[in-house]
Formats: sequence, C-alpha cells, structure tokens
Amino acid sequence: MKGAHRIIVESKKIRYDFTIRRNITILTGDSGSGKTVLIDFIRDYRRYGTDSGIVVSCDLPCRTLDSEDWERQLEGISGSIIFIDEGSRFLASKKFAELALKSDNYFVLATREKLPMLPYSVREIYGFRESGKFHEAKQKYNEIYNLY
Repeated sequence: MKGAHRIIVESKKIRYDFTIRRNITILTGDSGSGKTVLIDFIRDYRRYGTDSGIVVSCDLPCRTLDSEDWERQLEGISGSIIFIDEGSRFLASKKFAELALKSDNYFVLATREKLPMLPYSVREIYGFRESGKFHEAKQKYNEIYNLY
C-alpha cells in the first residue's frame, strides 16, 4: 500500500491526530503516555460504533489485532490500518513478520521493544507527548511527534 493516511481518534477528553505514510509505523513512548488508550479506543469503536463515545476518522478502516487467533483474523483483513499493542506476544515473531510483509494492510505497532524481523523506516517511528495537563473537565490532546 502506498500513500499517506490521516487518522483522528477522539473521545470527549482525549484526541489523537496523526498521519502514517508507510506500511509499518511504530508508536513508542513511556508507560502511561497513551499508546494502549489509542488502541483501546479503536477496539471499542469497532465493537460499539458511536455508542462507545469514540469517533474514528480515516479514509481506511482501522482495526485492532490482539488475540491468540491473530493469524486467522489477519487473513480476513484487507486494505485496512491494523493497530497492535505491545502486549501481543506474536508481535516480535518471525511468523508475524512474514505475514505482515505479504499483507496489503498498514500496521501501526505500539511498542517499546525492537522488532528486528520487520523492515520499518526510522521516519515512521513516532513518540507520544502530552500537550497541556490533564483535567477531568477539559480535553486532553496527545501530540504524536516524529522521533527522527
């Protein structure tokens, strides 16, 4: 897949707004910076739609992949942006790397680990940085910035 895709994921209190340009994008950041929250938002939106209180805006479908049955799920997904959290044990496996490279999907991987099996660009590694302080009654904007 080629081209840039802007992704906006937001709730009443948190907003993520970033653009991916390659088939493999890495999201990294300190514990508690918002990586897993972003993926949970996408998962909730896929399950419950607008009833989740989440809004996802992108020109391609955004999906998550996180179960033990990931290989079968991946076979059924095409032309999408797939988000995977660092807790997924298969992420660093050779099998995942092989299937991801053959796939026509984009992959956004939230991890702090090195993934030597995957050929990703240093220009597609992004960090999380909070802008402003979190206040329960106010919206929090998480900035996703390019590391290199």
